[in-house]
Amino acid sequence: MRPSLSRVTHPSPAERVLSVLTAAHSMTVVSDGREPVEVHRLDGSRARGLVHLHEPSGSGPGARVPVRLEFTDIAPAPVRDRLRARVTVTGLLAAPYGAEAGGNTCVEFGRAVVEDGGGRTFVTLDELRDTDPDPIATGEAAMLTHLLDGHGELVPLLLRLVQPQPDKGAVRVLPLAMDRYGLTLRLEYPGTHRDARLPFAKPVTRIDQAGPRIHALLSAARRASHRNRLPL
Repeated sequence: MRPSLSRVTHPSPAERVLSVLTAAHSMTVVSDGREPVEVHRLDGSRARGLVHLHEPSGSGPGARVPVRLEFTDIAPAPVRDRLRARVTVTGLLAAPYGAEAGGNTCVEFGRAVVEDGGGRTFVTLDELRDTDPDPIATGEAAMLTHLLDGHGELVPLLLRLVQPQPDKGAVRVLPLAMDRYGLTLRLEYPGTHRDARLPFAKPVTRIDQAGPRIHALLSAARRASHRNRLPL
């Protein structure tokens, strides 16, 4: 009898890249040897709606211009070391990018790289196209902010679910990230920190399932043995 496969509890590198592109409100564009251009959209649109990635054409370079699009993923909660990831997409443009450019920017895809606590990983265009957008990506910041501001006293309760049990002496516990697979806490100690992953029972397929998943974690924490004392 074959052993059952472990369920997925973390997003793949392609999912991480796609989530950053989906949620980003700004990016840095470097092209044609010019000074970097900071692109900020204040009309509510996001980077993924402004950048269209194409297959490489395979033709000669012609007038095409190398471009690098840089994105940063910043934790919405005021945790220590708020930078969660960097995503870089390289490719070719039909013409040099200008700060006054409007509408969509079409990029002939070269490669995508995500850098986070797990290292540096390259992601292909096929991997991005085969990946479904995380339904939580665009609402994550608001949901984590609500959890912290509206129910902050409940966040330490989730430590009862952390395995192995964390060391005592944490000075703060904050929600660091949330995706379709689970919630990540940041445990801050004097001079250092540790991240703890709490997977959901099932991945989220619609954003309206995120709240019930958090409530399920809190219910499980309340049921946890009181012998697992909070290490605060």
